[in-house]
Amino acid sequence: QVQLVESGGGLVQAGGSLRLSCAAPGRTFSSYAMGWYRQAPGKQRELVATISRGGTINYADSVKGRFTISRDNAKNTVYLQMNSLKPEDTAVYYCNVKNIVIGANYWGQGTQVTVSS
Repeated sequence: QVQLVESGGGLVQAGGSLRLSCAAPGRTFSSYAMGWYRQAPGKQRELVATISRGGTINYADSVKGRFTISRDNAKNTVYLQMNSLKPEDTAVYYCNVKNIVIGANYWGQGTQVTVSS
């Protein structure tokens, strides 16, 4: 079983910043796509940002220009830098790592991000 360890969530005021991290101790994910999703109360889980193994990045329109996804393959870690946070960014954020070629798809346990107005 693959364990993804998330950190960096918390409570922040609107306009503030947080940085989420997701690490996979003991695993190598350089050939995997990595990403972040979020789920707000009463809503479906939605894509926030993804980064392919080749570095291609995709963002949800709602976070473009405010969030930055990056990865450090040497540390098997993916990051999400979140700036100019808004109350509507409040959600549980989940890390995802997948390789569709081999049918692998792993999720973190989720980390709460709360943005107060």
